[in-house]
Amino acid sequence: MQQTANRPPAPMSASVAGHAPLLMALLVFVLTLLVTFGAWSSAQRNAEAQLHEAFDYRTRDMGYAIGRRLLVYEQVLRGARGYLRGSVDLSRAEFSEYYEVLRLDQSFPGLEALAVATLIPPGALAAHEDKVRAEGFPNYRVHPAEGGQPQTAITHIEPFNARNLRAFGYDMYSEPVRRAAMAAARDSGQAALSGKVVLVQEGGASLDAGFLMYLPVYRSGRDVDTVEQRRTALLGWIYSPFRMKDLMRGVGGIAAPQLDVEIYDGDHMAPDALLYRSPGADRAGMPRFSTATRMEMTGRTWTVRMASSASLEATLDHDRPQMVAATGVVLGFLVSLVVWLLAGSRRRALQLAQAMTLELRESHDRIAADERRFKTILETAHDGFVAIDRQGRITDWNAQATRIFGLEAAQAIGSPAELLLPEERRAAFRTTLDAFARGAVASALAGPPTETEALHASGRRVPVELAVALLPPGDGGGATVFVRDITPRREAEARELQRQQRLDEARHALARAQKLEAVGKLTGGVAHDFNNILHIISANVQLMLRAEGPPSRKRLHNVLDAVDRGSKLAGQLLAFARRQPLHPSVVDVAQLLERSDSLLQRAVGDDIVLERTAVPDLWPTLVDPNQLEHVLLNLVINARDAMEGNGRIALRLANLTVAAGASQLEGEPAPGDYVMITVADNGHGMPPEVMEHAFEPFFTTKPEGKGTGLGLSMAHGFVRQSGGQIRLESTPGAGTTVTIYLPRYTAKVLPVLAEPDIGAHP
Repeated sequence: MQQTANRPPAPMSASVAGHAPLLMALLVFVLTLLVTFGAWSSAQRNAEAQLHEAFDYRTRDMGYAIGRRLLVYEQVLRGARGYLRGSVDLSRAEFSEYYEVLRLDQSFPGLEALAVATLIPPGALAAHEDKVRAEGFPNYRVHPAEGGQPQTAITHIEPFNARNLRAFGYDMYSEPVRRAAMAAARDSGQAALSGKVVLVQEGGASLDAGFLMYLPVYRSGRDVDTVEQRRTALLGWIYSPFRMKDLMRGVGGIAAPQLDVEIYDGDHMAPDALLYRSPGADRAGMPRFSTATRMEMTGRTWTVRMASSASLEATLDHDRPQMVAATGVVLGFLVSLVVWLLAGSRRRALQLAQAMTLELRESHDRIAADERRFKTILETAHDGFVAIDRQGRITDWNAQATRIFGLEAAQAIGSPAELLLPEERRAAFRTTLDAFARGAVASALAGPPTETEALHASGRRVPVELAVALLPPGDGGGATVFVRDITPRREAEARELQRQQRLDEARHALARAQKLEAVGKLTGGVAHDFNNILHIISANVQLMLRAEGPPSRKRLHNVLDAVDRGSKLAGQLLAFARRQPLHPSVVDVAQLLERSDSLLQRAVGDDIVLERTAVPDLWPTLVDPNQLEHVLLNLVINARDAMEGNGRIALRLANLTVAAGASQLEGEPAPGDYVMITVADNGHGMPPEVMEHAFEPFFTTKPEGKGTGLGLSMAHGFVRQSGGQIRLESTPGAGTTVTIYLPRYTAKVLPVLAEPDIGAHP
């Protein structure tokens, strides 16, 4: 009976033991399903994140495309304004030809027309209408008739078709929205967009939204620095009307259908401010992603709302999560099957399940980490990225590297990295790379960022900054290099240095000009008073000479000699002060030098070589020939004294044209045509501290009694009084060069009749 009582538990224990493998397998299967669900959720989130990144990229690209298109249209208006050359009075045939040559209707979608709006002066409306009617438009009138002041009229519009004919003669200034944009363009001098309007070309048949872009046209040669000057110089506007629906056609390229776009005029998304709504933007249901941004368009604010379209949301990656789920289910089933088959050893089955689960998790984490790493390095790096193996061949390449080196990834990957360096650096690179391949520590490769030069595919050298990191041997070895193009930095440093140099030169030039001006005013006043006194003395002495009597004629002659020397000194002071009376005539400087050749030769002596060269077609100039000859003689004598008995003096004549926009430093002439006279010697030269005072009156480095110190100051005053410029260059031990720039005279050249005033020279 005891045995009978103990038998029932045995079948129950066997039943439990028989189901244990199945229960364990089910438990493992459930666990793998949970892991699979986690992996599936992660894959789903990654797919969602990738779709959101694609949406962000599309929105940025769309905003950039809209702004870029409007900038292109602004450049079209600027080109048309340049064609007008400060006048709105041109023939319609010329304007039509300009429009057809540019083919604006084919190259610029959305641009309805290119037109000129003319500003009608007060009281000139009737004359304006009569003039246009006389050009072949008998029904022309400015409308609406009740427009205020000022009045404008669309006088030129292309293409001149039936649609644009509705706008011919329209006074846009009479409409508040257009008037606000026209006034903003007039006062700022820049392009301005209008608010939302219905174009006159629609003729009431359509209410499609549009806008206009205006660019003011000012009268040529007028100052437009202030708002008042711009209003006074205004002639009209060059402008273009746009239909928003046509403007947005093609913006965004083939990816445009992936966004639903709405554009509003102003800061708020009000229904009455709606400029544009893309097809499908009003679909039912909420989009997965949406964003709103404000864009500044040439002084006008647009609010752009962009949402993901159905076509973009359809690109959501469902395959990867499904593959992860299917893989997890299959692996779970297989693991469970293995556990069930090997249930005889429960520990081994549990260990196997744990190992496979752990491997699955690690595999997923490794794949996700690899994706993040490559995405961060290759897609979002701001610098160029180049990876090389231990043999020096390129293994990875990003888009920024393409822009720096000019090589596509397909061309670069697999090529030797040394080809990216100039020829003289390749041998050192190969030596360092060989040492690295043998296992030596390549300190020349790794380290802090260094600046060097790289070689572009076109052959030009690019200054770059390199940051090198060595990969451990366990990961295959090699190195990664981040490359930054520092060309903008180098250019900015050079521009700053040049700006500082020009600023210093301008400051020195201003100080010297102010000093010379002050001295010139002083000497001019003294010279005038001194000259008047000398005239009185000379007249009285001459009267005394005519009289017979006791006064000694010898002493009176000495007085006259002193008067003559004082008069010459006064003339030199007047020349420096630019107040001496000149008798200018049209002079051929080459002919003047031929007549003065013997005088100049006697002045320099036999031991000094005087060289004279002139271009064949030397331009004439309008100067006082006697004073010019006096100046040249003084300069030649100064050059002779600087060489102490022997040497070479070069007297060169040439033509010079200074282009508009050239930087004007001290001694440099303003833009225009000049006759350039150069007197150069190979004497002992002057140091900078002497050059600073060279043009000052009474300043001389010669011994007492050898010079008055007025030669260069007189030359400076004469040249500036003649409308020219004088420049002094000197290097101690190398000689001195004096260059005179005299304005070109464009009338017919007459022969110079004046004889050299030999007695006027000291």
